Amino acid sequence: MSSTASGKSGTWRNWAGNVTARPAREVTPASVEELSAAVQKAAADGLKVKAVGTGHSFTATAATDGVLIRPQLLTGIRNIDRENLTVTVEAGTPLKRLNMALAREGLSLTNMGDIMEQTVSGATSTGTHGTGRESGSIAAQIKGLELVTADGSVLTCSEKENPEVFAAARVGIGALGIITAITFAVEPLFLLTAREEPMTFDKVTSAFDELWAENEHFEFYWFPHTGNTNTKRNNRSAGPEKPVSRVKGWIEDEFLSNGVFQAAQLVGRAAPATIPTIAQISSKALSARTYTDIPYKVYTSPRRVRFVEMEYAVPREALVETLRELKAMVDKSDLRVSFPVEVRTAPADDIALSTASGRDSAYVAVHMFRGTPYQAYFTAAERIFTAHEGRPHWGKVHTRDADYFAGVYPRFGEFTALRDRLDPERLFQNDYLRRVLGA
Repeated sequence: MSSTASGKSGTWRNWAGNVTARPAREVTPASVEELSAAVQKAAADGLKVKAVGTGHSFTATAATDGVLIRPQLLTGIRNIDRENLTVTVEAGTPLKRLNMALAREGLSLTNMGDIMEQTVSGATSTGTHGTGRESGSIAAQIKGLELVTADGSVLTCSEKENPEVFAAARVGIGALGIITAITFAVEPLFLLTAREEPMTFDKVTSAFDELWAENEHFEFYWFPHTGNTNTKRNNRSAGPEKPVSRVKGWIEDEFLSNGVFQAAQLVGRAAPATIPTIAQISSKALSARTYTDIPYKVYTSPRRVRFVEMEYAVPREALVETLRELKAMVDKSDLRVSFPVEVRTAPADDIALSTASGRDSAYVAVHMFRGTPYQAYFTAAERIFTAHEGRPHWGKVHTRDADYFAGVYPRFGEFTALRDRLDPERLFQNDYLRRVLGA
């Protein structure tokens, strides 16, 4: 099966396998006009509509029993504007294809997440991000959007055109319409030097402010049941290009990070008591390395080991306390956590429902191997995150609802009012949106 989520007999499944849906019908439009017609027909038939990308969300954000729109024919680059340094792409274009096409054109996004299987519209609509001191999420790099609204009309928006829609639709969780094209800011292709090295949990937390301030992109992984982390600093470089050698890359990225890691996860799932020992070994498996390459080869990496994930954005100044509480909770509990905890940052942005909306943020992501019970761990972690006014990633597991979001997003009411205007009949509604945005 490809990375695109799919299923037999009309059942749709997401990448992690934790969400399924049985749509009444599936439509794969080949043009904006066909998509618009499909939306109007669904409304006439009294069916809800949802678009789905590659199913990389862990929440039921794309699930529907109505009409499921698959955007795989709406792909490719529409236009490159070298003067204004923007690129306009069809909504169903996978990030991987966008990154490779831009690199061939001598261009790049400024920042990106660590996976590039998702479609551009799926990634931006849920607020997908990497890590950055000054550069924000993928959605924060959007300069313009085209979306089909509930009445089938095509709306274009930017800072100048329909600015109130632009302020919300960049992270719209599928509630405002179906995105058909996105215009991103790009820049001439550049090089990044990545420096990966182990560091103790105590050192990385006590020096976090300096590590954040000194690096354009800083992130780290903490291995539960250990005092060890693996840090990664990405900074712009004048070159020369020094990519990871193919053999070393295969050993570290495929064999250790995917192959052996998968085997260790299987052992841990079968015998949870072995997990702390495995964690000690895993946390020391990857040695320090430095390499220089074009951005997407540094920011992103293959993720073949399937997992379930919860991620919260907390105010950046609350990060260290949040992490120490998380570590104390795991140490005191009888939980057995075999997946590292990922920590990243983003600057404040001006998008209504972006997890970094109006505040400098730090992200803490907890994962569990697919098929392992994750509820107890995620519930305990979520209690810590919400005590710090955390905002969950829209595409990752969480239990929050509209009442909670109204308290942690100052512009929540602005978003729901816009939704009332653009989709008064709730054509794009599903159970997930009913919970997170209210009826």
